[in-house]
Amino acid sequence: MKGVAARSRGVTPGQVLSLCLLLAASSGASAAIRYAIPEEARRGSAVGNVAADLALDPARLSGRRPRVVSGGSKKYFAVDAASGSLLVSERIDREELCGALSPCTLSFEIVLENPLELYSGAVEIQDINDNDPVFPSSQARLEISESVAAGTRFPLESAQDPDVGINSLQTYQLSANPHFVLDVQTRADGSKYAELVLEKELDREEQRELHLVLTALDGGSPPRSAHVQIHIDVVDSNDNAPVFNQSTYKASVRENMPSGTLVTKVSAYDLDDGPNGDIVYSFSSHTPAKVRELFTLDSDTGELRVKGQLDYEEMKLYEVYLQAKDKGAVPGVANCKVLVEVVDVNDNAPEVTVTSVYSPVPEDAAPGTVVALLSVTDLDSRDNGLVNCFIPPGIPFTLSSSLKNYYTLKTKAALDREEASEYNITVTARDSGSPPLSAVKHILVQVSDVNDNAPKVIPLWVISSPSTGRVVPSIC
Repeated sequence: MKGVAARSRGVTPGQVLSLCLLLAASSGASAAIRYAIPEEARRGSAVGNVAADLALDPARLSGRRPRVVSGGSKKYFAVDAASGSLLVSERIDREELCGALSPCTLSFEIVLENPLELYSGAVEIQDINDNDPVFPSSQARLEISESVAAGTRFPLESAQDPDVGINSLQTYQLSANPHFVLDVQTRADGSKYAELVLEKELDREEQRELHLVLTALDGGSPPRSAHVQIHIDVVDSNDNAPVFNQSTYKASVRENMPSGTLVTKVSAYDLDDGPNGDIVYSFSSHTPAKVRELFTLDSDTGELRVKGQLDYEEMKLYEVYLQAKDKGAVPGVANCKVLVEVVDVNDNAPEVTVTSVYSPVPEDAAPGTVVALLSVTDLDSRDNGLVNCFIPPGIPFTLSSSLKNYYTLKTKAALDREEASEYNITVTARDSGSPPLSAVKHILVQVSDVNDNAPKVIPLWVISSPSTGRVVPSIC
C-alpha cells in the first residue's frame, strides 16, 4: 500500500528521534504513510518501500542513514538502507498487541540525516485466522420440565475466539432434533451467544433425555470450529417459573469505586408457594468469567455490587447476565441482563516522554533551533485526558505543540555559555480534569562554547633593573 509523505523539516542536526511503536488507540500522532500487513509475517518481509513512497533519492538514501529507532523493548520494523524497504524485524502477534481492539495499528517514525528529517507513518496489522473457537467445557447438562411452554429460552455457554473481524466467532449451529431450535444473538460488543428455544413441548413419558451438539463457527476460510455436547434431562414440572420485573436493567458506577459498592438491585417474583416460589439469584452462563471477577451478586436479595477494580480505560460498558431460579425439584428459571456503564474519573496523570534531546547546543545557535522533542499521553478520556505542557518563564527557550500529543522545545534567544553553561528545564504536563493531575520531566541542556571572544592585549610594566629603578613597558 503506497502512502503520501509529509515532512517535518528544520530539526537540528545531531538530534536522535525515538520511534513510538504505540497502538493507534494510545497515540495521537497522525500518520503520513500507511501500510498494511498480516500478523505473523515472517522476519525480513517487506512492508513497503519508504524511499519510493517518500520520493527519496535511492542513490543518496544509504548516506542519509535511514533508521527506525524504537523506544520500546521490541523493534518491530527496520529500514534497509540499500533498497529503502521497511522490513519486519520481530514476530507480530495481533492478539498479543491489540486483543479485541480493531483496527490494530503500529505507529512509527523514520529518521534521516544530512539534512535531518522526520517522517511519520503507521502499519495496520491485519488479523489472520490462527485461533479456534473454544468452549469453557466440552459438555453441558440441562434439566427441563416437561411442562415448560413452547417458546421458553435456555441460555448456553458461549465460545471464545481471540481473532477479530470475519475471523472471530460468527455463528452457532445445533444438531437436528424435534424439540429445539437455536437463536443466535449479538451483544453490544459484537460477540455472539446462543439460546436454546423450545419449539415442541417435551413429554417425559415419550423421551426422558435428549443429546444435542452445539457447534461454534468462525468466519475464516476454511472456518475453524468447536463443539460441546448438550445432555438434556426431561423431568416433572414446577408450574410457574420466576419472572424478572425488567428484562434489561441499566446502571452506572464510577471507576475505582471500592469493593462492596452497590451497582443496582434486580428483582423477580414467582407465583408458586413454598420452595417452588422461593427465588435464588445467580450469574447466568452468558456472563464471562472476567465479569464475575469484577461483580458479586447476592443470591437472596439480588443486589449487584462491585467486587474487583473497575477501570474505565480498560472497559467502558459491561453486560452482566443474571438468572432467577426457584427451589422446586425441577427449578423454573428466568433471565435478565444488566448494562453497567463505567464512568471515567481523572485517575491517570499525564506521562511525558522525551523522544529526542540535542545537547550540547552551540552558544551561537540561531533562535528557533530545535533542542528536544517530547510526547505526552494521558489514559483518561475527554477533559481528563486533555493535556497542556509548559515550561517556566524567564529562560531562553520556548515549548510549542507540533503534532497532536507532541511538543517541540526550541531556543528563543541567543545563548551565552559565559553566562550559563547549562539549563535544567522543567517541563510540566497538566490535564484538564477537576482537580487536574500533572507530571514533570526535567531536561538538561548543555551549552557548548564557540570562539566568540577575541583576545585582549594587556600592557605590563616591568622594572628592568632593581639597581637603577628603570621601568620598561612590555606587552603580553
